[in-house]
Amino acid sequence: MGRAFEFRKARKFKRWGQMAKTFTKIGKDIAIAVKAGGTDPNSNSRLRAIMQNAKAVNMPKVNVENAIKRASSKDQEDYKEVVYEGYGAHGIAVLVECTTDNTNRTVANVRSYFNKCGGSLGTSGMLDFIFDRKCIFKVAKTENIDVEELELELIDFGADEVFLDIETNQVNIYGEFAAFGAIQKYLEENGFELQGADFERIPNDTKELTEEQIADVEKLIEKLEEDDDVQNVYHNMR
Repeated sequence: MGRAFEFRKARKFKRWGQMAKTFTKIGKDIAIAVKAGGTDPNSNSRLRAIMQNAKAVNMPKVNVENAIKRASSKDQEDYKEVVYEGYGAHGIAVLVECTTDNTNRTVANVRSYFNKCGGSLGTSGMLDFIFDRKCIFKVAKTENIDVEELELELIDFGADEVFLDIETNQVNIYGEFAAFGAIQKYLEENGFELQGADFERIPNDTKELTEEQIADVEKLIEKLEEDDDVQNVYHNMR
């Protein structure tokens, strides 16, 4: 089923388990999307995708509308997207995506988590050779969808992996980072029920650890995920 699928199934850390944090994450995504492309989802494809993500996690419509209004007001915090890279215990590569209104606070916190958990924060770009950035789309599986035919069709639009996630009954579509707009347009124009769209960092090489070593790395991951500025955490632990 492919490297991306195996990576997703093997990750042991929780992803936005608390609903409040999920809504906060989406709110920040909306703020950045509106600043970059405006408040109209019809002309702002990134905002449109985030609204679909909000619907998928049952975020109330009024919350989404309020987030869009705040994003276009003068009172909205000036969020920046920053990426921090380093190594955790036992040589595990860890990449941290953050959205923050205070980079000094964020980098200090992230560095302290690495230091306290036996790791070290590195320099920007040091993990480019380990992680590939991909776009991911989740589509509702219907009887009319032939996964193999869809994959062949989407190859021309930049997709490189299409598979059925049996647990969620969703068709997952992975593509190159730059292919986001083309794939999104194809799915929307052809009537697919899009249930989620985002970007992910996929490791091209993973490292196997013992259970005790895994526990050491998970301490760092948990501390990072508890930080309000942290949006996503990726690693190459098998």
